[in-house]
Amino acid sequence: MIDAYEDPGTPDVRGGWRYLWWLVRCQPGRSVAGALLGSSWMVLLAATPYLMAKAIDEGLEPGDWAALAGWCFALFAVGSFNAWLSIMRHRTMTRVRMDANFRTVKVVVGQAVRLGAALSRRTGAGEVVTIGVGDVQTIAQSLTVVGPGVGACVAYLTVAALLVAVSPVLATVVLLGIPAIVLLVGPFLSRLQGAETEYRDRQGVLTSRIADLAGGLRVLNGLGGKGLVADAFQRDSRHLQAQGYRVGAVTSWVQALGVGLPTLFLAVVTWLAARLAAQGEITVGELVAVYGYVAVLVGPVAFWVECGYQLSRGVVAARRVVRFLRLEPLEDRGTRDAPAEPSVLHDPESGVSIRPGRLTALACARPSDTATVLDRLARYTPSQATWAGVPLDEIRLHRIREHILLADHEADLFAGTLREVITGADSDPTAALHAAVADDIVQALPDGLDSPMDAQARNLSGGQRQRIRLVRALLADPEILLAIEPTSALDAHTEALVAKRLRETREGRTTAVTTTSPLVLDHADTVLYLVDGKLAATGTHQQLLTEEPGYRALVARDAEVMK
Repeated sequence: MIDAYEDPGTPDVRGGWRYLWWLVRCQPGRSVAGALLGSSWMVLLAATPYLMAKAIDEGLEPGDWAALAGWCFALFAVGSFNAWLSIMRHRTMTRVRMDANFRTVKVVVGQAVRLGAALSRRTGAGEVVTIGVGDVQTIAQSLTVVGPGVGACVAYLTVAALLVAVSPVLATVVLLGIPAIVLLVGPFLSRLQGAETEYRDRQGVLTSRIADLAGGLRVLNGLGGKGLVADAFQRDSRHLQAQGYRVGAVTSWVQALGVGLPTLFLAVVTWLAARLAAQGEITVGELVAVYGYVAVLVGPVAFWVECGYQLSRGVVAARRVVRFLRLEPLEDRGTRDAPAEPSVLHDPESGVSIRPGRLTALACARPSDTATVLDRLARYTPSQATWAGVPLDEIRLHRIREHILLADHEADLFAGTLREVITGADSDPTAALHAAVADDIVQALPDGLDSPMDAQARNLSGGQRQRIRLVRALLADPEILLAIEPTSALDAHTEALVAKRLRETREGRTTAVTTTSPLVLDHADTVLYLVDGKLAATGTHQQLLTEEPGYRALVARDAEVMK
């Protein structure tokens, strides 16, 4: 089974079926062992009625007790060996499924890491969650076909050969009847695949909405929009429920036919064999054997139907995984190195220039406009932005990431201890905690930096989470720090302290923040005032208050909010 640190290999993303086949090829020895064990187990099930027929015809009917005892012992030996085979088959197939499960998890997680910042721009969080929670298990379960599925085919051919020796008529009925049963179930499997695909699509959308709703619940409450979103969610839930019922209806037919048709077929063949025994064309022992053979075939047919059902669902899930694995990160065509010395970042689209060694603040009535500017300057979206006069697209992406850090005020916080959340290592965060005015957060926690944090640090308040994100950014100590609304959730007193300490901590280093708070703007070396995403004025906070009525109105409104 794949090790936690083992390379999962390169998945085949040309389609759902090819991905499933890749999972089989990744464990050839185990897959072959599963097929051999499954085949041997099912064939020996068919050997039981053969041995019973011999015990009746050669021991019980002529009264030969020695022969009867011999055949009974053979029955016991075969049964015991087959029980061991069943255990080994189940154990092997469990390993096959677990390997497929873990391997898929690894390639999905690896792809998420590879996409990096492009992940949220290429697919929704709900899609990734649904893949991890449901699709991975469905794919693994579909590999049951490797063992019992192959074994069912071998057992079918073996029983057919045994029946030829008893009665060619019965063999013909079985050879034609079993495929007919499988063909009858086939159309339902096609319908199941279509219904399952639509169900998965709706499930991914609904999961994304759950994540969005949970993340923005406070905002929705404040805006009075919780009811509207709840109504939309309830409507989507009803649609998903209705689609789930459609999937369940098809599934019930598949499972009913998978059990009912073989049982009906068993009755028909047994009736034909009884007539042949009554006419003296076959012996009583052969009648018992025919019943046993056909009864054994109920298992393989049920396995075929089950494998078809699992494969239909597995292919749907594999297509979702393949679609995710096909996503590509931001293309890096850069060939040039980063500037050797601190240089100007410039965004021609907005006219914004971030000069080195200064604390620059971007103020705009629409925070999204300034956030978009920083996205371009950090090369998270395609643009004509330059660094030292060189287009960012021409600089190697990894070099940009080494020098420029975009700190989003809503950046993800992973579960773990507080120390792991902010450093990921054992470095000393004391100075960064002081600069972000986050000392009190550590002091209030029972175990300080070793206190466990929930995902997204939900056991902290909004203002505390914002300061923790700032601590993490300051600990990274980038050459250029671009911070989006780093103090928007803080009270006035804390915000003033953060602004003062941020300036002191980043003295002589390039820092840009987006804000409309006068407490932060007053500490900036340069304030860039934007209107509709375009640079309208540049100066200090005091200069712009005097010279720009629009800026004055914007800042005054923010000051009024803080009161």
